[in-house]
Amino acid sequence: MMSSRASLAMRCVTRRISAKNTASNTVTRSLSSIAATATGNNPTSINNHTTQGVSRRGLESSTSSLLSAHMSLLSLSSPTKPLLLSNIRTQSSTSAQQQPLVGEPITFLTLNNLSDNPGAIKRKRRVGRGIGSSKGKTCGRGHKGQKSRAGKGVHPTFEGGQTKFYKRLPKMGRMKNAKFKLELIPLNIGKVQDYVTMGRLVPERSDGVLTMRDFVNAGMFPTSSIKSGVKLLGDGKESLKDKLLIEVPWASSAAIEAVEAKGGYVTTVHYNRLALRAHLKPHKFPAKPKEGMGVVGGAEVEGGEGVTDEHDKHLLPKRARPPPKYMQYYTDYAKRGYLNPRVQLERKQRGLKDIL
Repeated sequence: MMSSRASLAMRCVTRRISAKNTASNTVTRSLSSIAATATGNNPTSINNHTTQGVSRRGLESSTSSLLSAHMSLLSLSSPTKPLLLSNIRTQSSTSAQQQPLVGEPITFLTLNNLSDNPGAIKRKRRVGRGIGSSKGKTCGRGHKGQKSRAGKGVHPTFEGGQTKFYKRLPKMGRMKNAKFKLELIPLNIGKVQDYVTMGRLVPERSDGVLTMRDFVNAGMFPTSSIKSGVKLLGDGKESLKDKLLIEVPWASSAAIEAVEAKGGYVTTVHYNRLALRAHLKPHKFPAKPKEGMGVVGGAEVEGGEGVTDEHDKHLLPKRARPPPKYMQYYTDYAKRGYLNPRVQLERKQRGLKDIL
């Protein structure tokens, strides 16, 4: 019994070994013929050289490697076209050219593909659309209370009824003197010289002093833009060549030096709201009597005949003193303040009118 089984096993092993030898010989012959066709060598010498030294133990691995090589060579050949070395090189270069380039594709911006970047627009959640929307019923506001009602709710500075934080702080700096803040229009001395050269800026007063009313009449800025007055600056002082007499509320040191270097004079004069209105629009106030002496409000005034200045033709209010904040400025000689005694003396020597 044992001998019959052993003999049967031996037969199976022998058949397998013979089948592997047959397959190996077939692959070897085909490879030899293909290589001979491609290179022009003798297939017999290649067959003998290949089959030498092949053992039974490494037969299986060698058979699989030869079979894979055989299939790769067959894939490069076709039944109608013989396998040549030039064909192999051509097919390899063609396959390399057909491979896609690595990187992002180039897209040109046109009207049909113009759109926002992904995530640039986020749709707003619609509230009150049922409990499935996570913002239904109370819409995320909760039940009752001031914050759930329509309107703006609680002010951001509200602190539950106690005094607000910004009201607990002391007043400092501009907070105490905000009502005395001046809104001045900058006016460069170079622009004044340009308007004088063009003949557009002509003094209205008989003493030849340029005032804010003359600037408005020349079209340098409208009357409505003057809130507190004009500040004279020194930009363009290189082009200054005329002797100018100017009266403005504020003036820089550079502008004063430039005007006085040409023989002119600058005087800084304070105007409150009423005085500014009387200066820019004197026709809004009652006119003086035309003949002889008249009595207005218990005071005698001179007649209006022969008067050339527009301000002398009307009954204007008395000029108010500057507030304590600006009193030091208008009494300083370096600023050419009209309340400084030295400035008043120099104006008398030049024949300029007194500032009442």
